[in-house]
Amino acid sequence: MMNVKTVSRGLMLAGLMMGAAVLPGPVLAQGKTITGGFDVGPGGFPKNFNPLAATAGFTWLTTYYEPLVIYNAGLSKIEGDLASSYSLSPDQKTYTFKLVKTNWQDGAPFTSADVKFTLDLARNAATGSVFVARLGAIADVETPDDQTVILKLKRPDSGLLSTLTQVMMLPKHALADKAPASLATSSWWSTKPIGTGPFTFSRYVTDQYVELSANDNYRGGKPKVDHLINRYFANAAAAVSALRAGEIQFTYVEPDDARTFAGKPNFRVIEGSSYVVNYIGFNQKVDLWKDVRVRQAVMYAINREAIIKSLYGGAAKAAQCGYVAPQLVPSGLNDYAYNPAKAKKLLAEAGWNKINGSKPITWLTYYGSQQAANVMAAIQSMLAQVGINVVPRVVDAPTYNGIVYKQNNPDWSAFPMVYAGLQDGPNPASINVGLNKSQLPPAGANIMRVQFNDLSAAFDAALGETDKTKVDARWQDVCRLMNKELPWGTMWAANRYGVASKKLVNFVWTPAPAGGPFADHPEQWDIK
Repeated sequence: MMNVKTVSRGLMLAGLMMGAAVLPGPVLAQGKTITGGFDVGPGGFPKNFNPLAATAGFTWLTTYYEPLVIYNAGLSKIEGDLASSYSLSPDQKTYTFKLVKTNWQDGAPFTSADVKFTLDLARNAATGSVFVARLGAIADVETPDDQTVILKLKRPDSGLLSTLTQVMMLPKHALADKAPASLATSSWWSTKPIGTGPFTFSRYVTDQYVELSANDNYRGGKPKVDHLINRYFANAAAAVSALRAGEIQFTYVEPDDARTFAGKPNFRVIEGSSYVVNYIGFNQKVDLWKDVRVRQAVMYAINREAIIKSLYGGAAKAAQCGYVAPQLVPSGLNDYAYNPAKAKKLLAEAGWNKINGSKPITWLTYYGSQQAANVMAAIQSMLAQVGINVVPRVVDAPTYNGIVYKQNNPDWSAFPMVYAGLQDGPNPASINVGLNKSQLPPAGANIMRVQFNDLSAAFDAALGETDKTKVDARWQDVCRLMNKELPWGTMWAANRYGVASKKLVNFVWTPAPAGGPFADHPEQWDIK
């Protein structure tokens, strides 16, 4: 077996040497300013300004946009944001939202018409929305008065409220005259967007930073600082260099860097579960993975425990399905313990030499961190030992999305295999979007084009379960089928880390999947 630690150290040293350069910083804004790398790391989505197309980056987007409902900072429950309250009918097919009284940042009132307008856009595939399938249970949006919104559902959907936490409300008066199909490429998002949040959009300097200014009329009170700046960095190592130099006050960091900040008097290390399961995705549109024995061989070939110990420092938990939360994981699952001999046997039985042999297989990812490079190098070596030749290809998140969501004559050979992550909590319904056959692109995020009938039926049953005492058992059924059929090769769920300067006051950050959103109240952030 390969020496994982040796490869890790070598790759990490090379990565640090290559990634030391820091992009030019912004001209200092007048007044109190907090600068951070808010889109650094797996929870960020740098240079994406369109919340309809966002698959991450919500930590930053919610500084100027807001959803109807939002998770609390501990990700333990959903609470109102632009909705002052909400209720669900006994048959779980009608949601009623009462709205707060507030204004858009240009002074126009926020009303139920804006909510209906936003949800109609989010359900319209022409806009490029990633929410179309996730909002598919909505039959109608009613607006009986300016402060009330009623969602009528076709069927119960236990994941709907969680989805709504990521649907940022948009101003009808500013966007109604734009054709839905034009929104995907509109410059409005990066030049003059209007939200209801505590900060207003000031300017975007291409590939360098975004600057926001305090919304003095915010309903939660005037923000404590005058400006927020989101710096863009080539990688996490470059952001760490800027943090150490005092150029920024916050960034996501890799686990090894987090350890170097521990105990330092001027910094606070923030650690928490990622609520994301990392997986190897098998594109079901290519012949490589049609035989489950090949997918099983991939699992047996990878020493997950060695990688977790050496490259994650133990701060990850092996995933036998899409979940690691104990109440969602049934007993009796196959743990696919490291067994390269068994992997070779399964490949021989499946006729791997005729299916592919040693021909290189592109392994696509959007994970650009040094840790991800180390992990993929380790897996690449392990798979090579059993006769599977994978070649990692790293692209940025927008490029990745452009490849895997492509509809017109897609080149499946561009992504026969991916290394990715998808939210596995706090709501277990989150992974439905990546595996249910009803969630195929462009409507949903089932980018591996998985169409396993029994697995989709298990998801539908769990989503539609109205008896709270039976819900966990339904999700265990999903887990059991994932473990058996291996639509993904699930690897682990890891902890994530951020580091904040102790100059920051009332600063809240949670290592949430997709960067949240969560109730971090940026209007209360301050800097000494």
